[in-house]
Amino acid sequence: MQQKGVAVIRKTIWGAAILMSLPLSLLVALPPASAEGTKPAELRPVLLVVDVQNSWLPAMDDSDRTSAPAKINEAISLFRQYGYPVVAVYHSDPKGGPPPGTDLFRFPEWVAITDDDPVIVKAHPSAFTKTDLDSVLHATGRNAVFLCGLSAVGCVLATYFGADDRGYMAFMVEGALLSHDSSYTAVIEDICDSVSLRELATLLGGQR
Repeated sequence: MQQKGVAVIRKTIWGAAILMSLPLSLLVALPPASAEGTKPAELRPVLLVVDVQNSWLPAMDDSDRTSAPAKINEAISLFRQYGYPVVAVYHSDPKGGPPPGTDLFRFPEWVAITDDDPVIVKAHPSAFTKTDLDSVLHATGRNAVFLCGLSAVGCVLATYFGADDRGYMAFMVEGALLSHDSSYTAVIEDICDSVSLRELATLLGGQR
């Protein structure tokens, strides 16, 4: 009985530590305890995998290119595990390319997207600008956008602010971002609302 009590205490302390480490905006967004007979609000997340294309990857920092792939796929795996959508976002400028359908346009094979994942093709830094992303998310009731991919200082950041401007809760996935300078990637994770993969797993699991 004493050992069981210690285990419960440890689990409670661990859970509290996870909650304390979450961004303030995410804590505010978590479903409140509901009054009897009422249903709490739900966090309805979506993962955007942004611009992880063969055209742009060579320009990313070697450190980010080494560490981020596993983190991106872990984030994708968590969303699939808990039944939440993953959206693949591609960039194709009408003048500068890369043209859709070409190898440079595609994600490399290591990215764990599937043919069933919704696809957004953009020509502007934000995936919300002149695309149907907002309509797609509204149609499926999404209210929280989690981001991974590249560039942390470019299109991912623009999409983060685009989500916030449209009333979504927006979060970066720590370790799953790339940019041309890994020190800049770290700064973006620090100044934006970000969650670690451990925190993400706790959050997604708690919604079920």
